[in-house]
Amino acid sequence: MPVLPGAEPYRHEGGEVGVLLCHGFTGTPQSLRPWAEHLVARGLTVSLPLLPGHGTRWQDLALTGWQDWYAEVDRELRALSERCAQVFVFGLSMGGALTLRLAAKHGDAISGIVLVNPFNKMHDPMAFALPVARHFVRSTKGVVSDIAKEGSEELGYTRVPLHAAHSLRRFSRLVDAELPQVTQPLLLLHSPQDHVVAPADSARILGRVSSTDVTEILLEQSYHVATLDHDADRIFEESVSFVDRLASDAKDSREGTTAGG
Repeated sequence: MPVLPGAEPYRHEGGEVGVLLCHGFTGTPQSLRPWAEHLVARGLTVSLPLLPGHGTRWQDLALTGWQDWYAEVDRELRALSERCAQVFVFGLSMGGALTLRLAAKHGDAISGIVLVNPFNKMHDPMAFALPVARHFVRSTKGVVSDIAKEGSEELGYTRVPLHAAHSLRRFSRLVDAELPQVTQPLLLLHSPQDHVVAPADSARILGRVSSTDVTEILLEQSYHVATLDHDADRIFEESVSFVDRLASDAKDSREGTTAGG
């Protein structure tokens, strides 16, 4: 199936600091493209992949699972690490969960992570029925364009295949158990008014990670897809400041070691 116009992956070769961006479940790189372009304008190397099963039709997503989505971002991270002196990972929604697992597994290879309305758990009571229901019902109504800003739209599926939703639920449990392994500096931005991911998810993540350098910012003017909403510019600027601070600290440390040696 051809990729939907606007859903294409995006990559740019910039400086020695790289950023991997992870989009959300049933979404596409379109939701993060303005963020990626902002990072490129600041001289960063950027990778924004299209997750398997996404960006075409929802039936394709039904044939994939969390292992496929994670493998894609894991490959991109390894490729970035070969080209860049430092790598950061940013994620929106399920992309936040993917980011957290990468952080738990790759340790010091990731210099810092930025999460926007990260997904941690399915709170809908009907989620408990997914293991059985997925064999009888192919899909359910999706949630796209949860955006407060008028005229701003997210490119994504209007249907959610239950096989994929079941896999996402399993993945969320796996990531939740791995949160204490996350030690990197963390910038977490979340919307009090989010109609897709419960605010409790951000609170749980902040309470379980082992990171000591943690910054939490509330996005008061935005809904779930905050990267396309009223607070988008703030997300972009705060994330660049976060990267600049940590990249500068690392550079000073390397130069100090060289001078001392």
